[in-house]
Amino acid sequence: MRKIIFLVFFSLTFMIEAQAQCSMCRAVLESEAGQETAKGINSGIIYLMAIPYLLVGFVGYQIFKMVRK
Repeated sequence: MRKIIFLVFFSLTFMIEAQAQCSMCRAVLESEAGQETAKGINSGIIYLMAIPYLLVGFVGYQIFKMVRK
């Protein structure tokens, strides 16, 4: 259990910023003068990417608890 907690803490502490835009989105958004829209779209893409991983993790944890009983 300590290893899992350490891994989660380490992962969250040393996160790097990811650029999650496709090449077409990046080309359109880089032509814009202010980069606020590009940052917002990048954050939205990362948010949408994280949801399936959280759902799979939750379901896996529930299955693990059920099998362990």
